[in-house]
Amino acid sequence: MSRIGKKPITIPDGVEVTVNENHITVKGPKGTLERELNSKVTVKVEGKVINVEVASVEDGNLHGLTRTLIANMIEGVTKEFTRELEINGVGYRAQKQGTKLVMNLGYSHPVEMEAPEGITFDVPNPNSIIVRGINKEVVGQTAAVVRSKRPPEVYRGKGIKYVEEHIRRKEGKTGKK
Repeated sequence: MSRIGKKPITIPDGVEVTVNENHITVKGPKGTLERELNSKVTVKVEGKVINVEVASVEDGNLHGLTRTLIANMIEGVTKEFTRELEINGVGYRAQKQGTKLVMNLGYSHPVEMEAPEGITFDVPNPNSIIVRGINKEVVGQTAAVVRSKRPPEVYRGKGIKYVEEHIRRKEGKTGKK
């Protein structure tokens, strides 16, 4: 059995959880999330506590996964998930135009990206981007797509990187003697 899967999930005030066989719906102050669960996993809501159980020991990997997915859904509808990105490079900048994110990344054209449903972009200054949303998976995927438009390079560190990411720098040709 999974140690993470055994932990009960407490439902905070203002959050409503409904389970119909293998479909779970979580409603909260920030929005609503839905997910289809694996049929090998049973989810029981007892008052303000959710317990996740599996039928056999072989399905232990689904046990912890399902519990974490449900916990992330509850956390997302109470407070949003955010992912911060930083732009480094001369002339590299970002700006928000409506729901679009427009970035100048050294290409001959500006890179435009439309926000997926449930995602908002914040640009507090031209060198930082904040991706916000209630679904942790979509926030992470959107941030990864933004980063992939110009990944950081190792010689000068130019490009888009996560704020907490550290780029290992290389010396280049002149450093070899």
